Amino acid sequence: MAFLLRQVARTGFQRNLILMRHATASTSANPELSVQVSESCLKRLREICVDGSFLRVTVEGGGCSGFQYKFDLDKQLNEDDRQFGEGEAKVVIDTVSLEYCSGATVDYHSELIRAGFRMVANPLAEQGCSCGSSFSIKL
Repeated sequence: MAFLLRQVARTGFQRNLILMRHATASTSANPELSVQVSESCLKRLREICVDGSFLRVTVEGGGCSGFQYKFDLDKQLNEDDRQFGEGEAKVVIDTVSLEYCSGATVDYHSELIRAGFRMVANPLAEQGCSCGSSFSIKL
């Protein structure tokens, strides 16, 4: 249901951007889209995903830089989902979101004041906010 709502709520700018990226990708060699999953992320997922759940990463419009990462635990796979990780420690990203974060690394970071999943080293991100949850893309 959330996937359908995201598709309906997608702005015209995002639709045009996706179409532009697909047109650009068709003129050059399009490498297989994927993300890396850090060892700290795999370790944390093994601890919390004991009931068949997995980490779902979604890229949505919004945030202070234009796009933002959303991390949820989920149990429902959709037909356009891609899976990364190993065994019970899975990260799932839909193909549209993967277009905005391919080449990045999903990480789990823990520090004194907070802990959480984050996306690092996204080669498609031009700039981001100081908290790391939103970014703008390279055109």
